[in-house]
Amino acid sequence: MNDFVDKNSIVREIWGRGDTVLLIFAGASAEFALNKAVDWLYFTGRLPADPLGRLFSTVTYAQKIVFSSRERALDSIDSIVSIHRGVESLRGASIPGGAYLDVLFLLIDYSIRSFELLQRRLTREEKTEIFAVFNRLGTRMGLAGLPACYADWQQMREQHLRENLVMSPFSTDLYKQYRKHLGPFRYWLLLQGQALLVPAAVRPLLSLPSVVMLRPVIQLYKIIQWLRLDGWVRRVLLPKKFRPSVTALDLHQPGS
Repeated sequence: MNDFVDKNSIVREIWGRGDTVLLIFAGASAEFALNKAVDWLYFTGRLPADPLGRLFSTVTYAQKIVFSSRERALDSIDSIVSIHRGVESLRGASIPGGAYLDVLFLLIDYSIRSFELLQRRLTREEKTEIFAVFNRLGTRMGLAGLPACYADWQQMREQHLRENLVMSPFSTDLYKQYRKHLGPFRYWLLLQGQALLVPAAVRPLLSLPSVVMLRPVIQLYKIIQWLRLDGWVRRVLLPKKFRPSVTALDLHQPGS
């Protein structure tokens, strides 16, 4: 049975590492809050009630697609489309097409940024492969206006960052929910991680710290990874309810 993503793909390596997926989650939580279409995420009331759970489920759903057979991945993508159509029907309006592209684009961008922060620089070919995988996802979803190549995506990503992000009352409320559900110390860690990750256009909108104290800690964490103590660190730093889910994020094995 064909896989949606080749077993030797860099995409599997990125999305099979729990640490990298958590950083993708951190970056996504910033841009979700700023997106002009964030009101759609508030419509059902589930996001403000459990912001970490909802964002976590989005990221883990993407991971599930990456590690599925082609047939199962396409079924999962079709299910995503069906769920969103149901929400549109309840609200009596359509989710802006640009909002779908924004989410797709940030998954590509933070896949690259997170892996490079924790592991190594990616080659142009590897970045192109990351783009191609998520572009296939967008094609299956029937999204209009998808970029034709990685270079086009880079230009469109910059345009979307300029035009589709705004600090709104929804943004403020969502960050209040992040703090409530994480607690002061873990919330501080989230802001530090976001400051390391997010594009320059995002940082001032959220007033993220300009001095990132977490930067030197990243080098220490690489040593912790080498010593295989990173699982213990994650269990300490994350709320108890998410620890089983975080452990389950480690999927990558060479050739698997």
